[in-house]
Amino acid sequence: MRLAFITSNPGKVEEARKYFEPIGVEVYQLKVEYPEIQADTLEEVAEYGLRWLAERIDGPFFLDDSGLFIEALKGFPGVYSAYVYKTIGIDGILRLMEGVADRMAHFKSVVAYWDGEAHLFTGRVDGEITREKRGTGGFGFDPIFMPRGFDRTFAEMTTEEKNTISHRGRALKAFSEWLKENLK
Repeated sequence: MRLAFITSNPGKVEEARKYFEPIGVEVYQLKVEYPEIQADTLEEVAEYGLRWLAERIDGPFFLDDSGLFIEALKGFPGVYSAYVYKTIGIDGILRLMEGVADRMAHFKSVVAYWDGEAHLFTGRVDGEITREKRGTGGFGFDPIFMPRGFDRTFAEMTTEEKNTISHRGRALKAFSEWLKENLK
């Protein structure tokens, strides 16, 4: 089975392939722009995108919507993470966090799959915002997010290490396990 991953981020595709190759599913990148609504939850954003794309794409596909939620900033950037990354970037988040003692944060990912109906899979990882950028791997806010129980940021980990604990990895694992059971 070939399965389209709707994303402009090749790093996300590489992460996804690790989960689907073992079950015989070939994941490929399909770059299609779709509207990302302003909503309160990642689930709402992902499901809207899924239904909008379902009217324009044949066959099964999936997408991912993820966010970084910083407790001291009342969950910001949250559902606006992609926009915030594009506009103020990592340096902007670090400036917002200057002098802030509570560095707790979490990443959340919603993987949304369409096969004629919507299926949502969620993953979350807790951690903290570092005081400076660390590492060159990963993408997005990875250089400033250190998962709980680790002394390295996501950007300091290999893709394989990150996949075992990341928000997207957890959502992709749940999705791949569901898909394995439902492809029979």
